[in-house]
Amino acid sequence: MLQLDAVKYEMPEIRKTLDEVGDSLDLAGMKARLDELNARVAEADFWNDQKTAQKVLKEKKQIEDELGTYEDLETSLSDLDVLIEMAEEEDDESLLPEIEEAKAQIEKDLETFRIRTLLSGEYDDNNAILSVHGGSGGNDAKDWAEMLYRMYTRWAQKRGYKVKVLDYQDDEEAGINSATILVEGDHAYGYLKNEKGVHRLVRISPFDSSGRRHTSFASVDVTPEIDDTVEVEIDPQDIRIDTYRSSGAGGQHVNKTDSAIRITHFPTNIVVTCQNERSQHQNKEQAMKILMSRLIELKEREKLQDLKDLQGDYSQITWGSQIRSYVFQPYTMVKDHRTGAEMGNVQAVMDGDIDLFIDEMLKSSKEAE
Repeated sequence: MLQLDAVKYEMPEIRKTLDEVGDSLDLAGMKARLDELNARVAEADFWNDQKTAQKVLKEKKQIEDELGTYEDLETSLSDLDVLIEMAEEEDDESLLPEIEEAKAQIEKDLETFRIRTLLSGEYDDNNAILSVHGGSGGNDAKDWAEMLYRMYTRWAQKRGYKVKVLDYQDDEEAGINSATILVEGDHAYGYLKNEKGVHRLVRISPFDSSGRRHTSFASVDVTPEIDDTVEVEIDPQDIRIDTYRSSGAGGQHVNKTDSAIRITHFPTNIVVTCQNERSQHQNKEQAMKILMSRLIELKEREKLQDLKDLQGDYSQITWGSQIRSYVFQPYTMVKDHRTGAEMGNVQAVMDGDIDLFIDEMLKSSKEAE
């Protein structure tokens, strides 16, 4: 059976890839660490410090999940070996479809797991705060910002992540001026962090009666949601808090009170807004969390020890530094300029199929270390 021989030929390479993933994880070290964490959880005074307890439980679950996934893949490979042996011994070709399906599923699960092991940053397993801002290009840019907002929302939903709208500033004529969402789920920030940057659209403008091709830009900003276990001190003298009337999608509560919050951080000129919570107090609390997350991410990027060292205007967008181009006409192509990854099915990308670009960027970032 030639098909079976082809599967058998590929099995050692699949097992080698799994072994390499296991080596990169340091399975023995992970198991030892899990024993330590289990011992801490069993201590009588474990819950005396709630913040520390939550951190321990979070790390414990992460290790258990990774070890569990690795063991599941090992089991699946062993089961496939048995299935191949049965097919050989009984010369049963009817087992071939089941064997090929099992092999394809293992390869898919293994690649997903391998990519996940590349998420080793301090905040990679956190939730993500993602903001989209329309750039130059008039109505086209605002429409493009709304298209990107939809793309990321679709991507998150396909992965089973929860999406919460924190701020949504629609435009009277077209699209949105900006929107901010919280993407909640395991490693949300790790997967989305490299989406930060300028995204370029080339298409025939639906707003141009002459049917000319236009180029539009929108920027995407991604920061990790910082939980309560991270202490961030912001000098009250460094910020200004403004209230204003909410606008855009938000239900009946919107436009009735000046509940929306805008916080400006003077040293960096960062401005964050929140309008979709039920009260001014909740909007202020959420806006402060977004500001703290952005400052922490900036501190990490600038390799600084102290937030006070963050100075300069971080609110500006450099349009010449786009990370990805989306071409609708005269041909269809989405290309990431950092990795060279390309996809011809633009509609699939706009429906949230962006894993190719996320995965290739994670691989290239790891290789560059």
